[in-house]
Amino acid sequence: MPAEVYYGASTARAARNFPISGLRFPRPFLRALGLIKRAAAEVNMDLGLLDRRLGEAIVQAATEVADGRWDDQFVLDIFQTGSGTSTNTNANEVIANRASELLGGARGSKLVHPNDHVNLCQSSNDVIPTAIHLAALTEFAHTLRPALQVLHQALAQKGKAFHAIVKTGRTHLMDATPIRLGQEFAGYAGQVERALHRLGYAQQDLSDVPLGGTAVGTGINAHPEFAHRACARLSQLVGLEIRETDNHFQAQAALDALVFTSGTLRTYATALMKIANDIRWMGSGPRAGLGELQLPAVQPGSSIMPGKVNPVIAESVIQVCAQVQGNDQVVALGNQWGNFELNTMMPVMAHNLLQSIALLASASKNFAEQCIVGLTATDAGPNLVERGLMLATALAPIVGYDKAAEIAKAAAATGRTIREVAREQLALSDAQLDELLDPTKMTTPGLHGAAGG
Repeated sequence: MPAEVYYGASTARAARNFPISGLRFPRPFLRALGLIKRAAAEVNMDLGLLDRRLGEAIVQAATEVADGRWDDQFVLDIFQTGSGTSTNTNANEVIANRASELLGGARGSKLVHPNDHVNLCQSSNDVIPTAIHLAALTEFAHTLRPALQVLHQALAQKGKAFHAIVKTGRTHLMDATPIRLGQEFAGYAGQVERALHRLGYAQQDLSDVPLGGTAVGTGINAHPEFAHRACARLSQLVGLEIRETDNHFQAQAALDALVFTSGTLRTYATALMKIANDIRWMGSGPRAGLGELQLPAVQPGSSIMPGKVNPVIAESVIQVCAQVQGNDQVVALGNQWGNFELNTMMPVMAHNLLQSIALLASASKNFAEQCIVGLTATDAGPNLVERGLMLATALAPIVGYDKAAEIAKAAAATGRTIREVAREQLALSDAQLDELLDPTKMTTPGLHGAAGG
């Protein structure tokens, strides 16, 4: 082994065995792994299973791993043994060698043993899925949820700011009855608000961890109190609820909670893609498109067309959402490979799930700050309302659906407005038409024309 490394021979063999992608476990996973090893050492000392002198050195070394000091020692590819055993071994060796060094021993001396001491009461088969849960749970709490809250607030504020602006609604990409621009943004804010609510369900699932099941869920070679105590300690360390599963066999044979969590992310990704695309379209133009919104001009849009500005922030969001939906498919496929007592696609499931969380957090916050906050409304939307053919909808309660449709068709054929054709064909005064065809009233519930019938 090279003198400068902290990992051992098992890790070196795995590094040679899997020269696949260059992808590595991300920081949140390594932090979770370090915290699990720290909690395990603390509990094992309390249970009298681990010499306190060795245990305290393990705690310090594991804390350094959790803090990111030895990230360069985690050298293994994501595409490795399906249980993640190689990475659990990598952690055990790094922590054992660092702890041995702290005690005055040499690296490789096994003064602190990677298996007997660092991995005590554990197996890769319960540590790795627990680390995935813990990493996802902490990233939900500290990055994704705050990012969604920023986006929700930005959208809700635009909903209020745009409330007075009445424009033509669209269904099937065709003109529909009037809607307030603020109502559209209130809808977008509502989608994000409900995504936050769904994250809560996923967090509950992630809080339930398989630590203590060891090899196949039976808990062999683990103290009966180890898992409960270790989970309590992890809860203290991360400030979130972590609890031992009440069914270790399901928690290791399958990773259903990760599929549910990834599905929650996919749902939000589809919502975010819809929001970004709507804003992109409403900002299209500025002269040959809809032009109802003016997006912040964050950078030049063309290397050949001077003055062109593109909706680049929205486009970056849309690409993130596509990646997240692809990641979700990998997580779902990965869960199908729970053969008998163990899932054997844990590393790639971890990579995709944690990447999705990171991408959605970054994209949501950036979307809010670089695009939503700077949006302004133009007069293009309000200017088209009077020419909207679906204003005829307000006439239907008075003259019936067929007559209202006849008026709409005549307006479309002649290029006139609904008001102009209705004045010609209906025995209604201008005041009555003004009352019926008031677009602001058409943005609220009710049969506004019924009383005039």
